[in-house]
Formats: sequence, C-alpha cells, structure tokens
Amino acid sequence: MASSSSSLAILCIAALLLSSAVNAQLSRTFHDSTCPNLSSIVREGMSNAISRDRRMAASILRMFFHDCFVNGCDGSVLLDDTSSFTGEKGAPPNQNSLRGFEVIDDIKSRVEAACPNTVSCADILALAARKGVELVGGPTWDVQLGRRDSRTASQSAVTANIPSPFSNLQTLTSSFANKGFSANDMVALSGAHTIGFAQCRNFRSRIYNDTNIDPAFATERRANCPATGGDSNLAPLDNQTPGQFDNSYYRQLVNRRGLLHSDQDLFNGGSTDARVQLYSNNEGAFRTDFSNAMIRMGNLSPLTGTAGEIRRNCRFVN
Repeated sequence: MASSSSSLAILCIAALLLSSAVNAQLSRTFHDSTCPNLSSIVREGMSNAISRDRRMAASILRMFFHDCFVNGCDGSVLLDDTSSFTGEKGAPPNQNSLRGFEVIDDIKSRVEAACPNTVSCADILALAARKGVELVGGPTWDVQLGRRDSRTASQSAVTANIPSPFSNLQTLTSSFANKGFSANDMVALSGAHTIGFAQCRNFRSRIYNDTNIDPAFATERRANCPATGGDSNLAPLDNQTPGQFDNSYYRQLVNRRGLLHSDQDLFNGGSTDARVQLYSNNEGAFRTDFSNAMIRMGNLSPLTGTAGEIRRNCRFVN
C-alpha cells in the first residue's frame, strides 16, 4: 500500500512539473493582438447553442475532457476518420455519445472569418467549455491559450484513458493520478456531472444491481431504463437541477442517488467521502476547486510552438 501511494505521488509531482513548463508556453493573452474578438465570438456561438439546447453546455464540457485525457488538449477528438488513421469519435466511450461537434464547427468558421489561420481548434474547444459552464450558472477560470492542433488521432488511446462509468474508486483514482490529478481534483472535476445526461446503457447495472442506492431513486430511473432495450434512453446525472451548474450533484451522492456507479463510488465509505460531503455543504469550495482543476486540465500536454498545426477545419488536417 505504501509503495502504491508513493508511486501515485511521484506521478502527480512529475505531471505538475510538466504542467509548469507548459504553462510558461501558454498565455491567457496569447490571441489578444492577433484575434481580439475571439472571446466574444466564442461567447456568441455558445450562447446561441445553449439557447437552442441547454444540454450543449455539458456536451462541450465533456468533449473537452475527452480531448484532454487522450494525448493532451490537442483537438484530436474533433478529427474525422481518414485513410491514414481511425479517429476518436468512433471509440466506445465516444460513439453515439459525444455531441456538439457542429457547435465547434460553427464557432471555428466564425473565428476563421475574423482571424484566418490564427486560433487552433484546441483553443476554441477550451474556451467553449468554459463559456458553456458560465452560461448555465457555473464558475469561470483563466483559459491559457496558444495550443496547436494535432495532425492525427488515436481511437485505441480513448479506451485506454477515458474512465468507464462502471469504474470503482481505485480505478478512478489511478486514472486521474496518471494525468497528475489528486483525489480531491478528481472529486471536483466529477462535479461536471451536475449538468448533463447519461444513456440507459451506462446506468442500467447501477439501478438494477447496485445495493448502495436509494430504492425510490432506483424505481424512478427504471421507469425509463428497462432491464432490456432502451439503451439510448436518457436520464439526468443530477436529478434535481440538471440544467444548472451547482453542488446538487454532491447532495445526490450523499443521499445515494448517484446515477452512475462511478459517481456513487465517490461516496461509498471510501477515502473521498469527506470531500464529497464538503462540496455537498459548501458550494463555494466546490466552485473554487473545480475552476482550479479545469485550469490544470487545460494544461495537459498541449502542442505548442511549431508542433502540430492550426487547422482551418476542425474535422480535417490541413
């Protein structure tokens, strides 16, 4: 056990050192002179998208997470398949699940019209994720800019790096530690599930088989998620305020009403119970810790300098 804890600590320290080096290359003001209207373009694009579909805030936030956790925040998740590589959109965690690519396409086209060949798709996705959270009542944070776009993608890396909704606490902790996140960071980032929905296929085993679940909640969810069939039927990750970014998600966990097995395992008699309890009672602490963790998320292994490219179309390499 001591050896395992030491290994996780070393991984976190190494990742933090790498993040510091990356942070020196990225800058909040990177595009201020070359694309001064960037922020307003992203804000308008996300505002329009969320006014049409409030779920889009969660969809873009999830897309950003799935981009950064797979070979860094390099826009690879946005690439379509080509003859030379199979993209990430078709990987099991993403297929028929990630959504909102057309929103990023629209923002990118507007940015290209204003500032051609200047802003990467990776930077646009990072800004869009933040703006979406803001627009549904969440906190803001400084987005470091200057990322460049990858010229390839890896479907296999998605399955290897994206945590499963069926994961237990140990697996989740290890997965996040591999990216330099502490257990507290992991609990804070999991609060993204205060908005958004999940498909029946991802919580069926939870509502039919798990014992650490409020019986009334299980019955309620079974009404829209039968034991067989209805795999794509949706349910809110936060049953109380699914369209509002707040700390209700943690209160649901305390009440054994987490929708996903991986969510409820954060509050199941383990090492993260106290942090979940803290956030359930102190929304300010959650918002602060979430914002800080999102900054570190955005610093995961970006391409900078002359690496990669600035894509003209987020779906294809130049």
